[in-house]
Amino acid sequence: MKKELLIASALVSTLGAASVANAVTATMSGSYKTGLLGQSADNGTADTTTGLQEGNFTVSLSETTDGGIGIASSFMLANESDSGTQTAGVTLTFTDGSKLDVINGGNAAKTHDISVPGAAGDPALTVTATNRAQTGLDFFGEASAVGFEWHSASDFMADGLKISASWSGDTGAAPVSTVALESSWGVGATYVTSAGDTSVTIGAGLADSEWKDDDVAPSTGSNGFHVGISAVTGNLTVAAGYANGDKVAGGATEYEVNDNSVTSVGAKYVTGDITLSIGFTSGEGKDSTTLGTAGTTEDALDTLGAGISYAVASGVTANIGFKDIDSQNDGTTDTAGGTSWYVGASMSF
Repeated sequence: MKKELLIASALVSTLGAASVANAVTATMSGSYKTGLLGQSADNGTADTTTGLQEGNFTVSLSETTDGGIGIASSFMLANESDSGTQTAGVTLTFTDGSKLDVINGGNAAKTHDISVPGAAGDPALTVTATNRAQTGLDFFGEASAVGFEWHSASDFMADGLKISASWSGDTGAAPVSTVALESSWGVGATYVTSAGDTSVTIGAGLADSEWKDDDVAPSTGSNGFHVGISAVTGNLTVAAGYANGDKVAGGATEYEVNDNSVTSVGAKYVTGDITLSIGFTSGEGKDSTTLGTAGTTEDALDTLGAGISYAVASGVTANIGFKDIDSQNDGTTDTAGGTSWYVGASMSF
């Protein structure tokens, strides 16, 4: 017992907290969405319409030490979107405005990717599992729980500039029949400026990771970069992004996807309570089920999305979305693409 008390006292002293512990400030937030999803595949299967209901509930905790250092974390009580809950590490906010995320720190490359408008709501279509073309600007940049991410204060070295850097290490998990992350690092930056009446945001990131497998074959690792730009003039937002790199992933079969490229462009326009959006994404990559060996045939996914969102009331939004997907697997156009639509509403607090 004496040892535990000494450890607790040392921790409190290190953080600069008051000698008497009080309850931290807790806030709650969450969302719930419900709607209908319609899917029409090119392979000739019957069209389907299904109901979608997803919700999450999060508790955020924060406090400030006598020395002015902010300490924050959060945990999720419910998350139906991916059948699991997420917990945050600890975020320290310093008096100069910089922050440090420790435990589940994340990867700095993902922090600075540009958001490109697309479909509203949740229109989606499942393509063949062997088509591994990537569609997100942050398809790389993995991180383990053993790591940190540092964020600079605003206007770092120049007006409108923020940067981040991250590192994560091996958790000791054995790869067995799948791959496991061994280490990773990432850097990223966001720069905000103006050109006349237009606000311009430029984001970029670079990341690399090493993997371990079941020793059957060495993996080459995941790595890549992304760059994007967003311009806002009045109610109109136009954005574009590009990413390129390699990816390692595991599951029933370990695989590598080499020479990935993702190009995404989109726009949205806000008029009163209505937001109109449209976007197009093209992803290509060569996959291989033999680790350490580059793929030779190309997978591709082209996605066109559009949507209408209407702010019904504070925290309540009605969404209508549409997607059209063209799929190419191993160099050949397949019938796994198709169209999907979504009609629903989301509520948040």
